[in-house]
Amino acid sequence: MKKALKIAITILFAVLLVACGDNNNFGNIDNFDHEAQALIDNDSIRSFLDKHYYDFNVDSIKRITSNQTPLSQDANLVTMNVTESDVDYELYVYKRREGNPTIDKGFPTVMDSVLVQYHGFSLEKTDSLVEFEYRGSPIWFQLNAVIRGWTHGFTNFKNGDNNSGSNGPITFINGGKGVLIIPSGLAYRNTGTGSGTLINKSLIFYIDLFDFIQNTDHDNDGVPSYLEDPDGDGDPRNDDTDGDGLPNFADPDDDGDLVPTKDEDANGDGNPGNDFSDPNKPTIPDYLNPDIR
Repeated sequence: MKKALKIAITILFAVLLVACGDNNNFGNIDNFDHEAQALIDNDSIRSFLDKHYYDFNVDSIKRITSNQTPLSQDANLVTMNVTESDVDYELYVYKRREGNPTIDKGFPTVMDSVLVQYHGFSLEKTDSLVEFEYRGSPIWFQLNAVIRGWTHGFTNFKNGDNNSGSNGPITFINGGKGVLIIPSGLAYRNTGTGSGTLINKSLIFYIDLFDFIQNTDHDNDGVPSYLEDPDGDGDPRNDDTDGDGLPNFADPDDDGDLVPTKDEDANGDGNPGNDFSDPNKPTIPDYLNPDIR
C-alpha cells in the first residue's frame, strides 16, 4: 500500500511540474549557449538601468529626461547573484517598499507560497517595454514552481495586512511593492512560453506581495520545504536522499525506510530535523538515515 501511494505521489508531482510555470527542462538535451546569452542580457539590462529612473509620483519606471537619478545609481536597487545550471546571473530588484505589516512574517523563502499581483513586460532591444501579462487581483503561486527570477526576487519583500471588509473585495495594505528585472536565463530561457513567445527575453515585473505561507511544507512531513536541502545549495528541488525520483520536499518518506518522515521524531517535538539516534552517523537526522526506523 505504501509503495503504491508513493508511486501515485511521484506521478502527481511529475504532472504538477509540467503544469506549472517553472521552465526547467530536466532530462532534455540543450546545446544552447546560456552563458553567452547571460552576458548579452546583462549588457542590455545595465543599459536600461542607466537610461531609466523610478518615478515615485506614478510608481513606474520612466526614461531619464533631465537630471533624474538612474536606476543603476538608485539606493533602492538590489543586485542578486543567482547561479542556475552552472551559469551565473544578475537579478535586479527595485524595492519601492519592502513591506511594513502589523503582523510581520519576515521574508518568504524560495519554497513558500505567495499571494501577489503583477504586471509583466518584456525588455526589447530598443530599450522599450512591451506588455505581455497583467494580473490586477490577488493570486497564489508556489515560489518553487515559477520562473527563477520570481523564486529569488520575492524573498526581498514582506507580507502586508489584510484590509478586506466583510463583504468587499480582498485588499491588503503595507505589503511589499517593487520591480523585478529578470534576465532571460531566470525567466523562460531559450524555450519561451507555451506559445513560443518570450524566447530569450529579459522581463520586467511590477509586483505587489500581499501575503505568504510561512514554512510551507509541501509533503506535510513536519519539515518545512526550504529546510529539505541536505546539500545546502539553496535549491531543495534537487535533493532526493532515497533516489526514488521524488525530491525530499515532496516525499513523505525521505530516506525510503518505509517509515514516514513525520513519524521519525524520537523526541516528539514535532520537528524530525533535530533527532539524531545513530552514533555512527551523528550528523544525519533520523528521517534521512535509512538505518534508523
